Amino acid sequence: MPVKLTDVAKLANVSPTTVSRVINNYGYISEKTRKKVFDAMNKLNYQPNSLARSLQGKKTQLVGAIVPSLTNPFFAELVSRIEEILNQKNYKLILCNAAQDSSQKERAYLNMLKANQVDGIISGTHNLDITQYQEAGLPIVSFDRNLCPDVPVVSSDNYQGGWIATSNLINSGCEKIAFFGNIKGSNNPTDLRLKGYQDAIKSHDLNQILVPMNFFESANLKKMTFQKLLTSHRIDGAFFTDDLSANLFWQYIRLNHFQNCNQIKIVGYDGTSIMRQLNPNLSTIIQPIDEIAKLLVDLLLKRINHEEISEMNYVLPVTFFKGDSI
Repeated sequence: MPVKLTDVAKLANVSPTTVSRVINNYGYISEKTRKKVFDAMNKLNYQPNSLARSLQGKKTQLVGAIVPSLTNPFFAELVSRIEEILNQKNYKLILCNAAQDSSQKERAYLNMLKANQVDGIISGTHNLDITQYQEAGLPIVSFDRNLCPDVPVVSSDNYQGGWIATSNLINSGCEKIAFFGNIKGSNNPTDLRLKGYQDAIKSHDLNQILVPMNFFESANLKKMTFQKLLTSHRIDGAFFTDDLSANLFWQYIRLNHFQNCNQIKIVGYDGTSIMRQLNPNLSTIIQPIDEIAKLLVDLLLKRINHEEISEMNYVLPVTFFKGDSI
């Protein structure tokens, strides 16, 4: 039979209410009584939840990860790798799939992680004010999001990715290159993909063609954007800030028999293994997912263990995969 709270109370020779107060750290309890309760819990191997372990000065060995969406192959692959690395270090991952621009959902997940007394959080989304993360009192590291000056940020070289993608399109003969992605700016490292595109375009005295596009938009909405662009511009190159949208464009221009579809060169972004299997012809900027995952975990564990971190911004190099789309 499972051990009950009343069994702990009986062994410790205290009331069940006292055991509950010790576990929940509520009210005044003498150190002598606390020790009796914890000794009884250890002897009976009674662990009501992760909180009990943390109150005894032990880590819960739990880490929370908040990401914007697992429908994005990049985040799915990144989270999978993070989980593998954490498991090797005897940590378990609690995954929170927060919707884009949903502060309510992100807040609910943050409260859940606090209730489960996770040892730290890896955040890949930012709909909440940083003070709400700071009030959680937990070690935090971020991927591609500037939360605040004292939270380490890991990212790939977004600027170089934008520059390399656009330069390769230009070097392949493109002169009318459209950029598909976020053009409003979010004060996050991913904004630098647009800056890389713009600087490469400017260096060759070409005109910018900026097409607002959000990864989370539906396929039908993206197709409407494609149609509007292709009927008003005769582009010969396209740079997308994610591979899924780039692949959708690849399929769209061929299925709809656009006259110059074979002349439009395309470069995507992320380079996940699943997308490279789905469309090995798609040229793309490859983010170093393994290295990103390892660094995120390493930095978080250093924060959990109160070790010093030398810097707050970590930028990892990207590589270019040249497929038949360019």
